[in-house]
Amino acid sequence: MAFIADRVASGRPYNRGEQTQTVSRIEGSHLVTSALGLPDKAQVYARARQVKESEQPTHTLTSYYRPEHVEGTRIVDSTPGPAGRGGGFRVLYDTGYEIDHMTEQIFARMPTAEEADLLKLPAGEPVVELHRTTYTADGTVVEFALGVHAASRFAWEYDFKVPDSAQDGEPA
Repeated sequence: MAFIADRVASGRPYNRGEQTQTVSRIEGSHLVTSALGLPDKAQVYARARQVKESEQPTHTLTSYYRPEHVEGTRIVDSTPGPAGRGGGFRVLYDTGYEIDHMTEQIFARMPTAEEADLLKLPAGEPVVELHRTTYTADGTVVEFALGVHAASRFAWEYDFKVPDSAQDGEPA
């Protein structure tokens, strides 16, 4: 959803066909099950998207969910595009899982051959990998997302307040 908002804010168009997706129930990898607080090899829903701007792929993003959180919701509907107005976070909210905060880790690396092909990367271009964990106020993890972004076609911008202790002159 954020990439759609970015396009609208910057005056660039978004067409529904610019996001493809598949939804499947799979055995989660150790990374995924660990992030979701599940035993190794537990079943999870994977909502995998590839996003393009015009015909140029910009990134892939796969969101993983605990089945008991999303079974029977629009999140597990494979119709291309967001999971309805407000996206997956709205679906989670409507089912009683109000998003409170998230953590993100990003790091650069060289792509796998499959990623380079999927994103149509020139030789030698790195990707930026994103790990996003989304929580409710009580600490319940409701989504773990893993994205692979073409480094030259994607940017992040963060804006956040400096904690009070830093403003009071305490060392960081």
